[in-house]
Amino acid sequence: MKKVDFLPDGLQASQVASRKNNLARPFMNALAPLLVVAAGCCLAFQQLLNANLGKTLQSAWWSAFASYLGGTIALSALLITLREPLFNVASAMRAPLITWTGGVFGAMFIATSVFMIPRLGVATVLTLVLVGQLLSSLLFDHFGLLGVPQHQITFVRLLGAVSLIAGAVMVRL
Repeated sequence: MKKVDFLPDGLQASQVASRKNNLARPFMNALAPLLVVAAGCCLAFQQLLNANLGKTLQSAWWSAFASYLGGTIALSALLITLREPLFNVASAMRAPLITWTGGVFGAMFIATSVFMIPRLGVATVLTLVLVGQLLSSLLFDHFGLLGVPQHQITFVRLLGAVSLIAGAVMVRL
């Protein structure tokens, strides 16, 4: 099995190595999948909260706005607490325009979830979200889009995708 190091975005392995001792790396590699599962739990909880707020406000769009506003406030507090330096403006200006549009896709995701959770339920919506994520991720990997390492679509990977789609159907039943 291939060893995978989980590195924060934008950091090179040499930078992380200088920040951590060698004993911390195996712990982080073991803990990383659990953190991702916890993030998935947070996503489900967030979408449920957003759906309830959308019902109360009678607007998926205002609920999505409130979600992003709350996230902006939380991240602002975190940036201040961590005393994170301002990003390099010259580097930011070199970033392709599409890299700045993530929030647009996030807003569409939140608004769609707010609208669909009361109709389909949290489990069905998030299972279908996973199907969409997996299918698009397979394409991103296969074609190496936006600079991700290229990983060909194989029979086994397709079988995994079909299994997830079957799971989504079963969750909906």
